[in-house]
Amino acid sequence: MNIKRLEIKKNIQKPEDKNLSFRVFDLNTVNIQDYLQPHKNDHFCIIIVEAGKINVQIEEKIHYLKAGKISIIFPDQVHSLSDLSEDLKGKIILFEEVLFCSDILKNELSAYNVNLSANLNSTMLLNPEFTEALFLIQNIQNIYNNPSLVKKEQARFYIKVFLLGLIESIHGQHPVLLQKANQHVYIGFKKLLNEQYKSERTVQYYASELMVTPKKLNEITKKHCGETAINAIHNRILTEIKRQLMFSDLSHKEIAFDLGFSSPSALNKFVKAKLKETPTELQQELAQIYTA
Repeated sequence: MNIKRLEIKKNIQKPEDKNLSFRVFDLNTVNIQDYLQPHKNDHFCIIIVEAGKINVQIEEKIHYLKAGKISIIFPDQVHSLSDLSEDLKGKIILFEEVLFCSDILKNELSAYNVNLSANLNSTMLLNPEFTEALFLIQNIQNIYNNPSLVKKEQARFYIKVFLLGLIESIHGQHPVLLQKANQHVYIGFKKLLNEQYKSERTVQYYASELMVTPKKLNEITKKHCGETAINAIHNRILTEIKRQLMFSDLSHKEIAFDLGFSSPSALNKFVKAKLKETPTELQQELAQIYTA
């Protein structure tokens, strides 16, 4: 399957868009035509549902959005929209990655930056928070419709306030964010794992890099996410296997070597041990998600 990649700079609705790093549209059938088929973005996409229902497929997971729910789709997450209700009402915000509080999350708010993309794929806000979010979004849309140099900076500020509010809203909903002891070790482990999972698959490697014992790393990962370090490593590999089986045009042999397996049979053995099915069976199962 060839996955189309949408670029924000090519999404030009009016002349001013050429100099804007964000877009704001009403959530309706006209504005989501490009989003009905599986695709990636080179930018962030926020979907806010004020009324009605819509389904958002992100990678292999379906999120059922209704009034009060917000979905943030991160760059390069494969996704599509479906099953729009007739009374659907809401907003779509697109914005470049530079606006996503990157420096703040890497430094002052590093504890919040754990599994952030998964946690923000679907968020339900209480009425007061949602009302406040809608107020910010309307301000952003007003600026988008009539931008000026000063107003553009205001919009960037509003987007950051909106994003930080969402991040705060999930603080407390996910156990990992509540665990203070050795939090920095777990954060370091997840970051290192995302960088090295293709080549490094032993608990010993990650423990050594983080200057703890393998036993201690296991204790920390169990405390923060309820699984052992080796399971976290294996699950990260499985996530990438599923993604490549579903969305890439690579053969099983090419996937095996790309992900650091010694042979296709090693990939087959790994998937079989973890999921009790072959890569071919898994691929057929995943294909049904987008063909059903």
